[in-house]
Amino acid sequence: MSILLFGKTFGLFVVTALAEIIGCFLPYLWLKKQGSPWLLLPAAASLALFAWLLTLHPAASGRVYAAYGGVYVAVALL
Repeated sequence: MSILLFGKTFGLFVVTALAEIIGCFLPYLWLKKQGSPWLLLPAAASLALFAWLLTLHPAASGRVYAAYGGVYVAVALL
């Protein structure tokens, strides 16, 4: 049972990290790489998704966000 909870929590961390990375990368493309201004719409949607996903995490404690930070760095490196 705890393995299933760990898998769901880890999956939520990965999806949250992807939403944050996409939401930050698209404005970078727009600003630095002369991308289309239309990139800002999916960026805003991705950051809104990121904020909503943060509300779904099991507990808002320092250890949870430290674990999320580790997953964020791993996903960013991938």
